[in-house]
Amino acid sequence: MWTVLVILLVAWVVLSIVGFVFEGLVWLAIIGIVLFLGTLVFGFIRERARRMKRAL
Repeated sequence: MWTVLVILLVAWVVLSIVGFVFEGLVWLAIIGIVLFLGTLVFGFIRERARRMKRAL
């Protein structure tokens, strides 16, 4: 699971960088940042749920 999340995070960072490098693609940078943050939050929520499940 973490492998997929890391791959997605790297993809979003690359999209953000490309968006900032090419001025006409700033929208791509914004989408990349939003998706990066969403993936990060999703990963933390899944990990927290997994830890709570193990505790029971």
